[in-house]
Amino acid sequence: MVRLTFITGAVVGYVLGARAGRERYEQIRKIAQQVAQNPAVRNTAESAVHQGRSAASKAADSVTAKFGDRLPDALATKVRAMGNGHTPDDAWGGSSTS
Repeated sequence: MVRLTFITGAVVGYVLGARAGRERYEQIRKIAQQVAQNPAVRNTAESAVHQGRSAASKAADSVTAKFGDRLPDALATKVRAMGNGHTPDDAWGGSSTS
């Protein structure tokens, strides 16, 4: 997963910083689309999302167990939502991608 993230970042950086012209940009864009549409890549990305949500839910349960009523209301609401497997849209940058 770390390798995929690094490669994606490298490609994006190259595309944004390259002076190779439109033709090279189109080649890179086409390759990136092919990689993104690859079933193995999509399955890996989906698996990573599920693992992340699971870890977030466990962390939310742990925070709730340790701090309970001492959390500010806005934070408590966010933690409860994460514990339920939801990530509501809000000003914190969360979004529902389920």
